Amino acid sequence: MRDKDQRLTLTEAVLDPILEREPAGPRVTYYDDSSGARIELSGLTLANWAAKTANLIRDEFGLSPGARVAVLLPAHWQTAAVLLGCWWAGTEVVLRPDPDADLALATAERLDETDGVAEVAALSLDAFGMPVRDLPVGITDFATSVRVHGDQFLPRGAGMALDGMPVSEVLAEAKKSALLQGFSEGDRVLSSASWDTPAELIDGLVSVLAAGASLVQVVNPDPAQYERRVESERVTVRR
Repeated sequence: MRDKDQRLTLTEAVLDPILEREPAGPRVTYYDDSSGARIELSGLTLANWAAKTANLIRDEFGLSPGARVAVLLPAHWQTAAVLLGCWWAGTEVVLRPDPDADLALATAERLDETDGVAEVAALSLDAFGMPVRDLPVGITDFATSVRVHGDQFLPRGAGMALDGMPVSEVLAEAKKSALLQGFSEGDRVLSSASWDTPAELIDGLVSVLAAGASLVQVVNPDPAQYERRVESERVTVRR
């Protein structure tokens, strides 16, 4: 049991109920229609990736709860794991370039937006975990570094969660969003929305997890695949 004076992280708030109820069920199913890729993560697998990320943040980059992390990544299954890892480590996520951030996690294409940040890690977002090639000196390759970290994590409290919003506020907004969008526990939510702003991230990811639903996230959507995917993935809510 956590001490009562330790604030729950956002990751604990949204993942713990899922892991207690249905750890092996699909939680994030990711499609890229331009490449044909399909990746599915159970709640347990998502938690393991998030734990590796949290351990990387705390042990390799030396960040403690309250530190700020700029996440410059698209809507992607790895981004979901990264965000949950950031929150599990108690760090505050910002979704924009921030030279005052303690760490930036970015695609190679956005490294020029990380000037001034103390620590930077680049993500290839490759399904097979391939590293980013020809990184500048001083930039950490996320895929290479994260895999050596443990897939269990013991949190030590939380600071702000998302762009100045505390965990309680993000969680309340997520639950309100889920109610307004009409999904709840057990739903399969189909979405192609971006996660580029706090509101989009809450609506598109956090609300799904907070409701106990699962996400079918499609990038570069092919309209010809839409109805077939609704049927094959047993979608109950379309965003």
